[in-house]
Amino acid sequence: MAQNDLFPIFLKLNTLDVLLVGGGNVGLEKISAMLQNSPEARITVVAPMILDSLREYIHNFEQVQIIEREFQEQDLDDKDLVILATDNPQLHADIKAITKQRRILCNVADTPHLCDFYLGSIVQKGDLKIAISTNGKSPTMAKRIREFLDDIIPDNIQNLLDNLREIRKSIQGDFQEKIRVLNEVTASLVEKKK
Repeated sequence: MAQNDLFPIFLKLNTLDVLLVGGGNVGLEKISAMLQNSPEARITVVAPMILDSLREYIHNFEQVQIIEREFQEQDLDDKDLVILATDNPQLHADIKAITKQRRILCNVADTPHLCDFYLGSIVQKGDLKIAISTNGKSPTMAKRIREFLDDIIPDNIQNLLDNLREIRKSIQGDFQEKIRVLNEVTASLVEKKK
């Protein structure tokens, strides 16, 4: 049976420098996903052609920079993450080889075997954020699961999160005692309906 060996993490993109190579529809999709989840993400977009819709999308994000020209190797200087979103597979392979040498994590749109990481489908309600991965095999399935979770998780889940935080802060005792109390408090959330 197949197994997803990916290790999920949540990155603070506002503390990292991201390079996005590509200014077309896929570039717009990638940058909008990053900025929806991390509105203060520091992103540099490099492409010889930038869609007007991408320019319009980033208009209010002052920390996002556009460099309208072909990719140059020095664009990788001081970058923590690279996302490749052009329609040029050879350019992607060339840049990926350089990022590997320089130990910069790289995502290559629609090319899972070249990716160091994937951009998952995201469900967000307040502080609750759930990332969904299909190991790069089916973004459509991840999207459908996201839609399902988005429908069933109540919009006011933030109230529950805030209440649980206050309960957690008020619990006295060691770590094991805190776990015991929080398990008791939250047990009703997972009990089957009778």
